[in-house]
Amino acid sequence: MLKARDILASFDLASLPNLDVAVLGALELLSDSKLPTISLEYKKPLVVGSGNAHLTGQIIFSNQSAYFADESSYQKVLDQADDVDGAVLISASGGKHAVGIAENLKEQGIETTLFTNNKKPAAAAYLDEDKILTFPKNREPYTYNTSTYLSMIFAQTGEDAAALLNFLESEVKPKLLRNFSDYSAFAFIVPPAFALVREMYRTKFDELFGPHLIGRIFTSEEIKHAKTVVSSGDELFVSFGEANEHYGLAKNRLHLPLPKKVDCGAMVAIGYYLIAQIQKNHPPYFKDNIENYTKQASEIFGQTIKPIVE
Repeated sequence: MLKARDILASFDLASLPNLDVAVLGALELLSDSKLPTISLEYKKPLVVGSGNAHLTGQIIFSNQSAYFADESSYQKVLDQADDVDGAVLISASGGKHAVGIAENLKEQGIETTLFTNNKKPAAAAYLDEDKILTFPKNREPYTYNTSTYLSMIFAQTGEDAAALLNFLESEVKPKLLRNFSDYSAFAFIVPPAFALVREMYRTKFDELFGPHLIGRIFTSEEIKHAKTVVSSGDELFVSFGEANEHYGLAKNRLHLPLPKKVDCGAMVAIGYYLIAQIQKNHPPYFKDNIENYTKQASEIFGQTIKPIVE
């Protein structure tokens, strides 16, 4: 049987893999990869990225004082903060918005370190060579960004990818033996310690399902505040780590275990693996639309964006 990394190395546009292959392949990659050491001397950096890169930055630098911003808000943050002593730019491709941001930061005299998965990022034109940290990645469909951001997160958390891969296969996978096509809405309940992961799940729902499926993501504390006033018989409630005894019909509750020493890398991987089961049980919305989307995105960004990221 082919390993997930073998599938990722050989698929084409006619055989795009589902998200679970990207998750398993990422953990296989991280099980035998040496990751860059994240050790920066900035005391109060600006951490900036777009989409899930922005969220990855928040996870990586959650334990230190920093300013967080995306492509739309970073200049306003800089205008209001007078103690920024450097910037961390996070971009899997090192292209798109990252190029303009890197150029702008250089013009303002702000030393910038780039976290990327691209050995030749376009943003490098505005950076010192020793300020580029390159993380490993697999070949993946565009927007999946699973091995990319997981490699950055694992570099910070130091999680054991091989152990997590085994946990996913032995403890999580057996819990997912149900027909996810029975549901058109999904509510995920995550432990409060992993509030930052909520948006990463929401982004995956946007990318894979657009307006076709509803994905609502709450912490176990947040859901207590009028999130279930209106109920539906076809909404599945999935709790991570903590049992759900209150929300949704009893038959519409799914509980997924978490490793004893769980960190953000595991939360992202397990949540993505679950979302992949939803993907496999519904029409291929992503696969049917990603080629046209990348053509449009190429025009918008003025850069060549392909449906498969090599």
